[in-house]
Amino acid sequence: MITARDDRRRTFETVPAGVEAVTWWGRAWVAALEARAHDAARLARGRTYATEGHVEAVTVTPGRIVAYVRGSRARPYRTELSLAAFADDAWAELLEAVAADPSALAALLEREVPQSLARTILPGAGELVPRCSCPDTARPPCKHAAALCYRAARLLDQDPFVLLLLRGRGERELLDELARRNAAHAAREQPDTAPDFPGVPARAAVARAVLPPLPAPLAPPPAVGLPPGYPADPGAPDPLALDQLATDAAARALALLTTGADPTGHLTLWQDAVRLASAHHTAGLTGPARGLYRDLARATGRSTTELARAAAAWRQGGLPALTVLDEPWDPPAGPFDRARPALLAAGLGTFRPERNRLTDRTRQLRLSREGLWYAYESRADDEDWWPAAAPSPDPVTALSR
Repeated sequence: MITARDDRRRTFETVPAGVEAVTWWGRAWVAALEARAHDAARLARGRTYATEGHVEAVTVTPGRIVAYVRGSRARPYRTELSLAAFADDAWAELLEAVAADPSALAALLEREVPQSLARTILPGAGELVPRCSCPDTARPPCKHAAALCYRAARLLDQDPFVLLLLRGRGERELLDELARRNAAHAAREQPDTAPDFPGVPARAAVARAVLPPLPAPLAPPPAVGLPPGYPADPGAPDPLALDQLATDAAARALALLTTGADPTGHLTLWQDAVRLASAHHTAGLTGPARGLYRDLARATGRSTTELARAAAAWRQGGLPALTVLDEPWDPPAGPFDRARPALLAAGLGTFRPERNRLTDRTRQLRLSREGLWYAYESRADDEDWWPAAAPSPDPVTALSR
């Protein structure tokens, strides 16, 4: 599982071919640096360096993009471009705007910069600050910084989450936060009554007094096929939701044919709904999938926020992780009592115990009956705990991922 720490550092050993940016946001990135330029010849030389492959691996972290750029000397120069990262309150405002705007959310999931956020996240004239270890420091940007800028623009062309990382947040944590906020929006949009579709139970439909002889069984297929296309009908369930359910049913049928066992037959209604909701990391974000979230939550008597939290737990570690989310318990003395001194010795702070949980203001560890520690996180003084990372038998490791 990608941790928040790993999510905020990305290194690109190769950069997409070409020099000139092809998207409007890539060109805006280049324009922000060119606005500082005092010498067109340096920019032209930077383009040449970029074309000839002088820019080595590019590393992106919040507020900074760094690479070594080879110039006329044997030793490459350390070159970086700085861009101010957003504060937490600015991020909260931006994420709420995306969650409330389906078109902005759809653009972001398609790896495009939403037009409505252009002025917010793209750098303005002079906002990109170049630095380089070369001796040419009179009038930045130097040719090495210009080369890095042109190569970075090609990264932004393909993945605008690189730009969002520069502004301070990684892709995985952004999608997690958007899932939470969309669960809240979906809950407010949930209708008071569910549509009533006529039908009969499958058991009653196939029941007969005298059954005909069974045909000879066919050989199991090598893989699950694709479900058919479902036409949209205003009075019918959403076709994309049907597609997901049909695909899941086909996978279960193939498992029954090949192994004789149903891989999900032991799950309760709630557990199976959580499994379906967690099938894709962006489930619940797009409009059609949001409808499936509402239907699953309604069928289990839970809210969409509860379902989104449980789906995050399932992605954290499957059914055992969901059990840790739902069922507090009283652990015996031993590993639980040793965890607090271990966390304090590792410099992770003081945690208060309560049943199988150790908690500080924004972090929490939950001990499972199998002896694994599960990390949770919340905003300060919010008590809105969400699964954060893969479990570990060591509490320090679980909290540091």
